[in-house]
Amino acid sequence: MVFSDLFFIFAFIPSFALLYLIASFIDRKANASTITPYNRTKNWVLVMFSLLFYAWGEPVYVFLMLFSVLVNYIAGRIIDRTTNQRRLALTIGLVCNILILGVFKYLGFFASILSDIGISISLPTLALPIGISFYTFQSVSYLIDVYRRESPAQRRYADLLLYISMFPQLIAGPIVRYDTVAREITDRHVSADDIADGVFRFFVGLGKKVIIANQMSEIADQFLVGGIGNLSTTGAWIGILAFSLQIYFDFSGYSDMAIGIGRCLGFHFKENFNHPYCCDSITDFWRRWHISLGSFFRDYVYIPMGGNRSHQAFNILVVWFLTGMWHGASWNFIIWGVYFGIIVMVEKYTLLRIKQHIPAPLLHIYSLALVVIGWGMFYFEDFSQMMVFFRSFFGMGITFTDFASQAALTDKFWLFLFAL
Repeated sequence: MVFSDLFFIFAFIPSFALLYLIASFIDRKANASTITPYNRTKNWVLVMFSLLFYAWGEPVYVFLMLFSVLVNYIAGRIIDRTTNQRRLALTIGLVCNILILGVFKYLGFFASILSDIGISISLPTLALPIGISFYTFQSVSYLIDVYRRESPAQRRYADLLLYISMFPQLIAGPIVRYDTVAREITDRHVSADDIADGVFRFFVGLGKKVIIANQMSEIADQFLVGGIGNLSTTGAWIGILAFSLQIYFDFSGYSDMAIGIGRCLGFHFKENFNHPYCCDSITDFWRRWHISLGSFFRDYVYIPMGGNRSHQAFNILVVWFLTGMWHGASWNFIIWGVYFGIIVMVEKYTLLRIKQHIPAPLLHIYSLALVVIGWGMFYFEDFSQMMVFFRSFFGMGITFTDFASQAALTDKFWLFLFAL
């Protein structure tokens, strides 16, 4: 189930809202005679609907999530309550999280690599659980924050399950740190302004997804899938520009909808996008794009490895290799990650030191050109198709322009203008 489904908008959300309002009334009655308020009923309603939301796609993987949360709950309690077993509990918890992610997302990829070098391995075909990359990273951040004494361990399994499985941010982020919502899990309040702002933000995100991203997806597929055999230079540019707009409006639209729903429930998720295509360098682009993922790798990988203090270039490349792997189990994602890692590393020693002396329009053009080239690597898992695309993109294709690209420019002109 996705946020733009009619069932989600016209059935799931109204049913959830009705029961959540009843739960709010019950909690107010129960908290009237206590000095330590707790959203017990509201939390249970949110957990049950979150599990229903998740089970809509692959019901069996609900049990995988429940097991993952149980492992993290036990590990967090041990880390919080003991001194001599803290590191062991953290290690076991992290290994379990990474192992679950590795088995379901990367086992087939590594098996194919072994097959390519002559080692044949028979493995069962495993469907990728929805949102596993997001909830695994949230689990990892929870354990590390508890270990660092930056957040207390959650004492209720149901509340940790709420944090991990919360449906607004489950399938497409943002990656929510536990300390961001820890207090609001226990005690949160919603005003009319919160609901108004949340609903407005949700519909902005829904508009991004339905009005722009879905239309841009059709244009991108027309040239980069259906027309890849006889792709013209103009067609390659139109297709990849459409995909560049599609992936931004799709991803940022989901983040807007998640932030909006969270706001209506009393949760304040942090921003995940900050006008990334207004960047003046690739470093600036990645400070604005998928902010929650960038901050995760910065705080839990880059800085612990030494950050800017030692082996900076190596640390950057490791982070970007992992960033590529996180996006998908395919070589093109790894190449895409290393591509940006090399650019970010080079910029630290060159461009960022002289940026103030370069005209802003040139910096903007430079940044967008490299971003669009990166999206070309990101789009194609098939390397032969990727080579066809880049030959056409750089003017070495069959022809410079054709009727299909001219028609797309004419028919979709106002859509492109609106998106820009």
